[in-house]
Amino acid sequence: MAEKLLVVEDIDIVKLYGINNVNYNFIVSQFPKLKIISRGENIRVIGDDAEIERFENRLNIMLEYLLQQGNMTETALADIFVNDKNFENGNNLPNDVIVYGNNGRVIRARTENQRKLVRLYSENDLLFAVGPAGSGKTYTAIALAVSALRSREVRKIILTRPAVEAGERLGFLPGDLKEKLDPYLQPLYDALNDMIPQRKLQTYIEDGTVQIAPLAYMRGRTLDNAFVILDEAQNTTLGQIKMFLTRMGCNAKFIVTGDITQIDLPFKNDSGLLKIRKILADVKNIGFVDFDNRDIIRHPLVKTIVDAFEKHEEKTVKQDKK
Repeated sequence: MAEKLLVVEDIDIVKLYGINNVNYNFIVSQFPKLKIISRGENIRVIGDDAEIERFENRLNIMLEYLLQQGNMTETALADIFVNDKNFENGNNLPNDVIVYGNNGRVIRARTENQRKLVRLYSENDLLFAVGPAGSGKTYTAIALAVSALRSREVRKIILTRPAVEAGERLGFLPGDLKEKLDPYLQPLYDALNDMIPQRKLQTYIEDGTVQIAPLAYMRGRTLDNAFVILDEAQNTTLGQIKMFLTRMGCNAKFIVTGDITQIDLPFKNDSGLLKIRKILADVKNIGFVDFDNRDIIRHPLVKTIVDAFEKHEEKTVKQDKK
């Protein structure tokens, strides 16, 4: 007689067990040879080793399904525990849903260019997403990365940014290097916190499943079995972006995001993102998505502000030419 304690994480217990424990009672009925005792997130299983293993396998499939769909239907429950059906992650998601975030939050591609990014992801190993602030480039890319990690397409997520400050100096900030850089990388943490429970995310960061680091830390690495996102790529030089792209290892997915209207380099023409498209134009398995003001999904004022700056810059260019 064996005994095993299973701990359920990242799942709403009510959705797992069902209203009035209807799901739990059904599951127990399918394993009459096992003694199954639930206490919140803890499930204690007593019985034969092989039967415990079968139960754990079915339970894991149910948990994955809940992470995908956000709820459990009677049909799906029967398919998992009676028909031994294995649901492959992503097969049952609506077309515009990328992943389900915390508390069942639906994270979907909300604009045409976001949907294009999702579509090209399945066809290319390297993608460039370029466009204005608030258009969802990075958020959509991170959602794709979390989906790939959950479906075991990759083993880790790596998020990186060039350490170029927008009018600030990291050296004057208090603390060690990590403490100096964490605020600069906060937008990446914010997106992950929408999609991965805080405790799970902390575990991922501690064991290296999720890595967030400045671009300089990528030098010399080969990134295998990883989903890698370079954010704020407009602030890389051509040499830096070349260094980053040549880190790609086996079974890797790379997405580069940036906004060429917000270059913080001393000389804007040094931006590698401005030059890389011409260099890679004829290379296969690379996709380009150009986001525009129609994709901005922040506060309505953001779009107005972006439009106003564009008009101002156009006017300034015309005046300089006179």
